[in-house]
Amino acid sequence: MDYTDFQQWLDAYIEAWKTYDEAAIGELFSEDARYRYHPWELDDAVQGREAIVTNWLEDRDEPGSWTAEYRPWAIDGDRAVAAGVSRYLAGDGETVEREYHNVFLCRFDDEGRCSEFTELFMRRDDA
Repeated sequence: MDYTDFQQWLDAYIEAWKTYDEAAIGELFSEDARYRYHPWELDDAVQGREAIVTNWLEDRDEPGSWTAEYRPWAIDGDRAVAAGVSRYLAGDGETVEREYHNVFLCRFDDEGRCSEFTELFMRRDDA
């Protein structure tokens, strides 16, 4: 995993989130991937590509109701860390109602698919 590969993966992650395309979501993750929405969910991680896809599709954000931007922060072999911001918008599509600062802890397999994903986020209080 290098900077360019990781940025492409992050861009594909955002696109899969926008479209909720099952194949696009599945392409992001290895067959045996573990996906955690919080770092303390070690035992409650969503396990396996199929379960991750199903989980994403269960609770969809409305199109145009959010924006996101993530950038690689550190890469060490098969491990990568991204930092970024997710913003949830009001009905006008412009006013920010909620803003989160995100950190993604990722591990990748030899095919460039994420095998471990942990999200850490903090809501910005004044947004």
